Amino acid sequence: MVDGNTAIRPAPALLPALGAMTALQALVALALFAPGVVAPRAHIEVWQLSMFSCAVFAVGIPASFWGGGFIARVGSLRIASLCAAAIVVSMALASLGSSAALLAAGLCLGLAMGPETPASAALLARLVTAERRAFVFSVRQTGNQIGAVCGSLALPAIAIAFGPAWCYAAVAALALFAIALFEWLRPAYAGKLVPPPKLDLRARLALVTADRRIAMLALASMPFSAMQVSLNTVFVTLGTRELGLGHIEAGMALACAQAGGLVGRLGWGYVAMRLDAPRAVLIVIGLGMAFCAALLGLDGGSLSRTWQFAVAALFGLTASGWNGVFIAEIARLAPQDRIGETTGAVLTASYAGLLAAPAVVSILDGVAGLGAAFFALACLALCGTLALMWGGHDKTDA
Repeated sequence: MVDGNTAIRPAPALLPALGAMTALQALVALALFAPGVVAPRAHIEVWQLSMFSCAVFAVGIPASFWGGGFIARVGSLRIASLCAAAIVVSMALASLGSSAALLAAGLCLGLAMGPETPASAALLARLVTAERRAFVFSVRQTGNQIGAVCGSLALPAIAIAFGPAWCYAAVAALALFAIALFEWLRPAYAGKLVPPPKLDLRARLALVTADRRIAMLALASMPFSAMQVSLNTVFVTLGTRELGLGHIEAGMALACAQAGGLVGRLGWGYVAMRLDAPRAVLIVIGLGMAFCAALLGLDGGSLSRTWQFAVAALFGLTASGWNGVFIAEIARLAPQDRIGETTGAVLTASYAGLLAAPAVVSILDGVAGLGAAFFALACLALCGTLALMWGGHDKTDA
């Protein structure tokens, strides 16, 4: 039987949509990391970066949760345009330089961060076959690293040559270009979307607690997420303040970390698939990020430049590369008719880690320094890894 949708959504149509939605995530990542990357030149303190991150995630969580119905009404590419518009406003606010403006910029950026993943999923799921879905979605998730690597390399140089405000202007200009792209593509992908079912919070949490393996995944995701957001937002400050790196060097080290994350998002998934051992891979990842954070936090300044960059790459490979395997493991363990609900419930724990990390890092930085903060994150990641070890094995009885 011939699929009736084949004629209206041929396979080649996937590529422009995939490119557009990957670019959207790259833009969100670029905007999210911009204040942290330019912090030394813009004299942004760690507590201000923490405030910015908390604001982004505080708005992003409900924006993601409630965005499904809006996506169904206006379409994914229109949502993409609105997300890009929010980025433009956010960068304009950040360029003002005050703490209040940075807070407002974070709140505005949350409106872009929250809906972009659901919008991408709604669009790409209509265009890709089931057997290719995991790889296509993995490719799309690399937008985070693409944006981070580009920002880590380009924004410090722009900040030094022209000033921090020009960094924000560059991100805003890219977002304006993206709006034109999304609106140009939108007519070709217009179609009726089915509104997602309403989710009951209590029922979603029950999906987590009913299975110890899923509960331990949720528990581990909190310190893993905390480690990832801390790497993304304050690593440049750690490099310039405690590792003895110049601003450009610290940006290059962060670029190495993000490049490692890019490799990890695809590579760890391939390894887990080949070995049929996703939980074991997650345990290795957890041990790796704990080791890297502890090493850099306790003795990173004594390492040579080569080793600092190598550890940064390994740090990114683990702390920024775990997400794909994590989502795949949730899908494997969840009731097959409730994968979406289970994933959303587990991600609630991940978001808690994202929200808590900036405040924890800011407090520890004020008390003992950023090195101590990264060592504390390493200890928490180790606890999360132990939870995965305790939570069960990869292969279970049928």
